[in-house]
Amino acid sequence: MPLEPEFVADCPYGPDAICIDEIVEIDKESNLVRARMYPHPDLPLTRDQRAHPVRHPRHVSGGLMVHLTGMLGFIHTYYVLGLRHADGWIGYGGRIYDARFSALATMGLPLDLEVRATKLRQSSNRVFGRYGFRFTQGGTVVYQGDQAAMWTRVIES
Repeated sequence: MPLEPEFVADCPYGPDAICIDEIVEIDKESNLVRARMYPHPDLPLTRDQRAHPVRHPRHVSGGLMVHLTGMLGFIHTYYVLGLRHADGWIGYGGRIYDARFSALATMGLPLDLEVRATKLRQSSNRVFGRYGFRFTQGGTVVYQGDQAAMWTRVIES
């Protein structure tokens, strides 16, 4: 499904920085979200690459992939946990335990993105999440990660 306007409006990043084109699956029982991104030359960081067809082909940068993990975490929090930025919830990455870039994510084929919450601790105004990420392109793993984030609810007085 394409990104819902309500989700885009609630996101702490503008539409051009979300970089995810569609949500493929939301499985609340398994704490799983699958999404898809269609790489293109005008992506943040990608558009500024000094590409060379052999030595440095245009690709989705590692920095942008780490940003995508944050966007997937936000999708997970929004759809699986039901937390809304508009209600005061915000999350920040806390630690990258493991990040493996196995292959270049190039232009053309879509990137299939998966996040699964492997640990969640919740209280009334905080959520700690640990997440496993797996990004593939054309069946090839391009990124795997194990990361943690903290979500807090800020109530303004």
